[in-house]
Amino acid sequence: MRNERGGTVVVERSSLYSRPKFGDLLQQPDPNSVFIANNHTDNDDQCYNRDSSFSLISPRYSHYTSSSTSGEASPYAMSPWNHTSPIIKSPWNHPSPIIKSPWNHPSPFIKSPWMAPPGIVDDYGQTGLIGSIVREEGHVYSLAASGDLLYTGSDSKNIRVWKNLKEYTGFRSHSGLVKAIIIAGNRIFTGHQDGKIRVWKVSEKSPKVHKRVGALPSLKDFVKSSFNPKNYVEVRRSRNVLRIRHFDAVSSLSLNEELGLLYSGSWDKTMKVWRIADSKCLESINAHDDAINSVAVGFDGMVFTGSADGAVKVWRRELQGDGTKHFLMQVLLNQENAVTALAVNREAAIVYCGSSDGLVNFWEREKHLSHGGVLRGHKLAVLCLAAAGNLVFSGSADKSICVWRRDPGGIHSCLSVLTGHTGPVKCLAVEEDREVPAKGDQRWIVYSGSLDKSVKVWRVSDHQA
Repeated sequence: MRNERGGTVVVERSSLYSRPKFGDLLQQPDPNSVFIANNHTDNDDQCYNRDSSFSLISPRYSHYTSSSTSGEASPYAMSPWNHTSPIIKSPWNHPSPIIKSPWNHPSPFIKSPWMAPPGIVDDYGQTGLIGSIVREEGHVYSLAASGDLLYTGSDSKNIRVWKNLKEYTGFRSHSGLVKAIIIAGNRIFTGHQDGKIRVWKVSEKSPKVHKRVGALPSLKDFVKSSFNPKNYVEVRRSRNVLRIRHFDAVSSLSLNEELGLLYSGSWDKTMKVWRIADSKCLESINAHDDAINSVAVGFDGMVFTGSADGAVKVWRRELQGDGTKHFLMQVLLNQENAVTALAVNREAAIVYCGSSDGLVNFWEREKHLSHGGVLRGHKLAVLCLAAAGNLVFSGSADKSICVWRRDPGGIHSCLSVLTGHTGPVKCLAVEEDREVPAKGDQRWIVYSGSLDKSVKVWRVSDHQA
């Protein structure tokens, strides 16, 4: 499929699925994955290089040699997400000799110019990989799903919108890497590497048209605040910045729809609270000692933050005078390894935390937010989490997605492992499957974005074998 700029979009759907064997989980390529070379270039693309040294100076961050061709330095390279788990050093974890076998090499016919991708097959009754979206314009850093629409953000300037695995529309952000996307009705909020939060609105006349309608903070509030010296805070290198604006990458966004509040976490160590009705910054909280990697709206008026300083903190919104303010309620975790992802199951009142050591910790409200346990399924850092129904999904730098199921007694078990990405899984989004499932079976559509520049779409059942 060709787009208006001459680029190539490849969409593949898979109708075959079988439960992966143990050997497949080690390092087996997915037979359904697609590698497509793309000659699409955009001379207008400009990548933003972060100015702040907050996260770079953290002892938890390390560098690695990246094969990325992007002008943007990947946060994955600058963070502890690249640390190797001690599981890899286990004598039972050596690669299978079968992989080195001369009979295990890819067939030369795969590279043949006459080998076209398989046709699209609509078989919505199966679970597993439904299809893949490959677009050679940068790593996929953010996803947001709403109904049959999927929004993807990458380290290019573009935010793409997909419908039924086909490109539906898109819009340009003019600021490089898109690290977070939130959908609120007909408005879309995007968090960027340059510290800005941009606001877009879907046109009522044409749903394909997205117009930028502002930013957080609004220009009016920005100018008004700039005249008062008390509104400035000092940062490193004797630099003063406005308190109501992030001065480093916006790493995470989370929405409280009931209260009309948007929470933003940033590498500048602050969490900010925005009233989306008028784009006003209500609070700026110095929440952590290092970069904030994740913010998640919880239950009972609580908000959770996770940081590279290894802490997970709980904040509660309470009345103070004529207004409200967020206070630190509890520190759930304080460890050496960086906290890289958070997810909240609001129905079950459970908060999940992924970290650079490949573990997923969780806490339950029924036990007064006491530690509920640890999920061990990844060899490398957990980069993203999502919760839906009785399921929890964890995406990792080991290129896999673990599907966990929580039983009525609170015990979690690994239901399956989704493999197929050839790069770290950076973001996840989950939507309820609108197709009629089998009786008593809840199914979900899972979107996974990766640093391999692709998005994969999966169907997962609560009773998937």
